[in-house]
Amino acid sequence: MTAPIHTTAEWYRSRFERFEKNLNGEASSDLHRLRRAAIARLGELGFPTTREEEWRFTNVTPIARTQFTPAPRPSGPARLPVNIGPHAFGSDEVLRLVFRDGHFDRTLSSLTGVPAGVSVMSMGEALQQQAETVLAYLGSHIRIDENAFTALNAAFLLDGAFIHLSEGVELDRPIHLLFLATGEEENQLLTPRNLIVAGAGSKVSIVESYAALRERAYLTSAVTEFIVGDRAVVEHDKLQTESLRAFHVGRTHFQLGADSTVVSNAVALGGRLVRNDLTAILGGERAHCALNGLSVSAQEQLIDNHTTIDHATANCTSYELYKAILDGSSRGVFNGKIFVRKDAQKTDAKQTNKTLLLSDDAIMDTKPQLEIFADDVKCTHGATVGQLEEEQIFYLRSRGIELDAARDLLTFAFALDVIERIHVVPLHDRLDSMLHHRLRQGRVSAEPVREKV
Repeated sequence: MTAPIHTTAEWYRSRFERFEKNLNGEASSDLHRLRRAAIARLGELGFPTTREEEWRFTNVTPIARTQFTPAPRPSGPARLPVNIGPHAFGSDEVLRLVFRDGHFDRTLSSLTGVPAGVSVMSMGEALQQQAETVLAYLGSHIRIDENAFTALNAAFLLDGAFIHLSEGVELDRPIHLLFLATGEEENQLLTPRNLIVAGAGSKVSIVESYAALRERAYLTSAVTEFIVGDRAVVEHDKLQTESLRAFHVGRTHFQLGADSTVVSNAVALGGRLVRNDLTAILGGERAHCALNGLSVSAQEQLIDNHTTIDHATANCTSYELYKAILDGSSRGVFNGKIFVRKDAQKTDAKQTNKTLLLSDDAIMDTKPQLEIFADDVKCTHGATVGQLEEEQIFYLRSRGIELDAARDLLTFAFALDVIERIHVVPLHDRLDSMLHHRLRQGRVSAEPVREKV
């Protein structure tokens, strides 16, 4: 269902009224006051346009013109079979929270053996059992008025994941947050909200993945907040393989304490229009973050990665590597900002963006940025856009390798630099297999629906 853009705010207000009526006593909670503020702010902001600098390469008109309906809480088992096998990495060593159309599904999850000092539960459960802790952190670093999508997420916030590690706890099992869009209904709105708090000296690995069971149109507006305590170590891997008719707008925030380490690996393969906003604030001395990303797109997909690394204190380091592989008529966007504040002396920051174009019709817009207000720093940034080297293809073919196989081999080698940085073995192996399969199948298995805007 489509509608003029100016009716969007009214549509979501009417959906919010229905949503509110189903909350029962929860409508008087502190959280719901946040929801009300968010829906009001959505009406004031409207969806971003290409006239705004941060969105000038990404036209969200197809989202703004579609009337998405918030997915209701499931009242029973899925009407259609749900097989999580292809998306679950097949390992009993992984703690797993599964969300069906944005809502926690205990029957599909695996939470046995959670050690003492670790809380792993749905946001809905956490708001009932640990409301004071959740509300102390929720939204403390991501404002509801950043843009229409964070406001939309806050307005319909109902479920997601809550993970809390006490001081000094090191969890040796990855935690997998699996968000499945079942496709039971067309044009659903999914608004998962995730909060991960890693106490001082703790260690955890989080895998956040989004997948579709059917090729349907829907909107995922996801927000994930990490509060990383002093000396804590966090690895975060995000995998997005959603429907090629779907829209995905994700917001991830890392708040780093002193001597903490964050490694983030983001891989995007699916989606018709994808926007990932990622921010890391190095708020304590000697903090370190590494941001790595890989986008693989074809046909008319658009994948936009916006990253911000804020060196707010001295003696911190950051390294960033984002790569994109574009085929068909697809488009890629990379905007990476590094801020070095006045007091952030001895900063060491490096940013690299590399793009491989497999088609003459593919387009990449890249904009690495440095803003430095300190004088004792070491910062570099750079971007390259190119095609496969003919000499390398010739070298492989001269040794008996077919043309398509040679192209695929070189393309995989280009992506491998990012995949090798993922330390969760089941995920690493799955990505290796997925990328090989995608290349063998012509880098895309379905075309997204065209829509004139």
